[in-house]
Amino acid sequence: MQLAIKASGEGAKALSFLLAKNPQNLYDRTEKGYRVRLTYTVFAATEVEVVLFVTPDPVELVKNSPDAFKITQYINDREFVVSSLFCSYVRSALGTALNGRTLEEYLPWVNHPFKLNLCFGPLASDMSDSVVRRLFEPLAYDVNIEYGQTGYQFKLKDKSSARFLNLQGEVTLQNALKHLYVLIPALDNYKHYFMDEREIEKLQRYGEGWLAEHPLNEVIIKRSLRFRELIDKVPPELKSKTSEYFNSDTIYETLAQGSNESVESLQEQEQEPQREEQNPEISWKPEEPQINDAKPVVTLNEQRYQAIVKIIERLPSKETIVDFGAGEGKLSVRLGNIPQVQEILAVEPTEKLLLRAIKRFAQASLQDGYVSPIPLWGSFYYYDERMRNKDVMILGEVIEHIDEYRLPRVMETIFGSYQPKTLIMTTPNVEYNRIYEMQEEVRHKDHRFEWTRAEFAQWSNKWASQYYYMVDIDGIGLEVEGVGHPTQIAIFTRQVGLEK
Repeated sequence: MQLAIKASGEGAKALSFLLAKNPQNLYDRTEKGYRVRLTYTVFAATEVEVVLFVTPDPVELVKNSPDAFKITQYINDREFVVSSLFCSYVRSALGTALNGRTLEEYLPWVNHPFKLNLCFGPLASDMSDSVVRRLFEPLAYDVNIEYGQTGYQFKLKDKSSARFLNLQGEVTLQNALKHLYVLIPALDNYKHYFMDEREIEKLQRYGEGWLAEHPLNEVIIKRSLRFRELIDKVPPELKSKTSEYFNSDTIYETLAQGSNESVESLQEQEQEPQREEQNPEISWKPEEPQINDAKPVVTLNEQRYQAIVKIIERLPSKETIVDFGAGEGKLSVRLGNIPQVQEILAVEPTEKLLLRAIKRFAQASLQDGYVSPIPLWGSFYYYDERMRNKDVMILGEVIEHIDEYRLPRVMETIFGSYQPKTLIMTTPNVEYNRIYEMQEEVRHKDHRFEWTRAEFAQWSNKWASQYYYMVDIDGIGLEVEGVGHPTQIAIFTRQVGLEK
């Protein structure tokens, strides 16, 4: 992680006094397993550049960490990208300049606007480049975004969100650091520590004089505070003075997904149905009897859940079920109400989602006669004897999150080792994306691929033939002629006596 600050023009050397760092000395500290270094790469009368460089100790990252045994821990990038973690080091190393404290003789330079070039990264953000620009351009910065060059051969790297930001503008050093201290955590949407009302105090202190006037004020506050109980406590002086502060998440979610719509047009749409789980799939109105001339809106996620439940209800054998990739347990929790079901294993590799699922299961288990799902921490890549020979296994919107070249090995585990009597698999239909007028190749940033109907049928028939299953292929959602359904579904039935 690094931040480079370059000042150009007369008086550039004053940057060192504001930073309270001697250009002849190397600032080198170790903080909580991170090495923080600051050095001057250029120090001339009209140009000064200082670089703050932070590197984690890979051993300290996992030593005594509560996430040390988490399946996804090894692919976590938070400790290697500019985030709230990095901001804590900016504050410790650059705190003098951030707070505008310096020797009395240099106080006039605190309010002196320098020609600054700020470069920081790598930044991993779910915001599109257009939204990133809309965060900084209102603060009078010219924004240039650069993506790193990699030698990887597989396609996933083409969709990487990691990038470097270059900001150019005439601004005081203190204000520049305040902008970064507020906006970097908002870009990353990640906090590495317990959050309380002190977060609001930070926004008040470092957002004073600019945050309330920012066009994306609501987005910044929501991503900075994250929790409704904190957001509701935001004082009026921090809220936008140009528009009514809203209660829904429409603007926040849409901008986070990279929409180019204006804040005003989004505010007009606040009463529209929300997308579930930040999924860019459109909500469709089903052909059902109207009540008071209004049709209920059912999201595609909801239609998937309903379709899977109906399929299972019609199966002759459904006593034991495995929901692979159960996430927050939204589908698993419904399965407990199906007659004849006796056991439900909700398998999820992400600890955070599994904890949410456990809470949902506990609430549902208060019902009489309800079969509460059993949460299991697991992954396709780790064989688990408990999943063998179940009546039903569900892979709902899961396979597209796996690298395509790994699928044969995963399917060997599913069909060859676990051998469920019925396997229900759903995945997006990439042909349908043009109906959504999407610019992206896939519907979610974590999708490794999305198949056409022909590709899905080819793979499904191949697996069915290889592992002695019959397969029926259908669709879920509103069908469009020549395109098909937004979701593809395959139902595999094991041919008893023929399997390996």
